[in-house]
Amino acid sequence: MLKVNKINRRKFLYTAVLIVAAFSFSGCSFTQAQGKQARKSHFTLWQLPSQTTSQMNSYVLQTGNGKIIVIDGGMKGDAAYLKGFLAALGNNVDAWFISHPHADHINALTQILNNPGDLTIDKIYASLPPEEWIEKHDTPATLQNLRLFNETIKKSGRKHTELSLGEVIEIDGVKIEILGIKNLEITGNAGNNSSVVMKITDDSKSVLFTGDLGEAGGKKLLKSPYREKLKADYVQMAHHGQNGVNKAFYEVVQPKYCLWPTPRWLWDNDNGGGKGSGPWVTLEVRKWMAELGVEKHYVSAEGLQKIE
Repeated sequence: MLKVNKINRRKFLYTAVLIVAAFSFSGCSFTQAQGKQARKSHFTLWQLPSQTTSQMNSYVLQTGNGKIIVIDGGMKGDAAYLKGFLAALGNNVDAWFISHPHADHINALTQILNNPGDLTIDKIYASLPPEEWIEKHDTPATLQNLRLFNETIKKSGRKHTELSLGEVIEIDGVKIEILGIKNLEITGNAGNNSSVVMKITDDSKSVLFTGDLGEAGGKKLLKSPYREKLKADYVQMAHHGQNGVNKAFYEVVQPKYCLWPTPRWLWDNDNGGGKGSGPWVTLEVRKWMAELGVEKHYVSAEGLQKIE
C-alpha cells in the first residue's frame, strides 16, 4: 500500500487546490464557466405590460453576459415601471432603440431622460423623420412628442445615433439587423409607416420587431432586398396587432410565436360593448395567425411576458 507522509500529504493537498483553482473563474466552477461560455450569445427578452389604459410598446432584452437593450419604452405613464425594471437589471442600458415618435413608443424615454436618477444609457439609436415632415404628415400631438424628445436629448448633452438601412449591430454576440428605417416617401399613415424594422438573432432564436409599420411600409419591405431576412421565430405584431402590415407580410415572416404589445380591450376588440364590439381588426389578425399555424401568443394584457 502506498503511504503518504505528512509532508507529501501537504504537497498533495496543495497540488489539488491548484488544480481546482486552475479550473475556476471568478468563483465559478469549470462546469459553470463552460455553461456561461455556451450561453454567451443567448438573450432573454421581456415584453412589458402597459401601466396605463393605453396600448404601448416596451421590450427589454438581456444578453447572456448581462448587456441590456431596450426597444421603445411606452407612454410617459410607463416610465416609472420601466425605470424600476431596469434598476433591477443593473441600471445601465447599453443600447436603446426607438421605432418612431408616437407617444406610446417614445414618451417613456423622454420622461426618463428628464429624470434618469441612477440609470445610465450608453447609446440611443433611431431613424426619426424631421419635425417639418411630421408637422406636414402626422398629428400635432406627434410633432409635440418629437419636439420634446429632441429638446430633452439635446438638453441632456447627447444625441441619438442615426440607423442605416442594412446596418448590422452586434452586442455581446447578439446580432441586430436593421431591415427598415423611416420612409419619407410614404405620407399616408405616415408616422407608423416610418417605423424602424429590426431583426434580433442569437444562437437559438430570432425576433422581428416591426414597431407600428403599416400596410404600405410592409409592402415596400416585401419588395426590398431585405425580404429574405424577414423570416423569424417570433414577430412583434405590427401596430399592436391591428391596422398594421397585411397577411402577406406575416406569411413571409412565418412566425412560430407572436408578441402582442396589446391591452385587453384591443386584444378582444372591445370598445365597452363586449368582445368584437370595437372598430379594430385584432380578431381578424388573430385568425390570420391561426391559419399560419402560430404555436403561441405572448400578450401584454396578461402581464409581464418572458421569452428565453
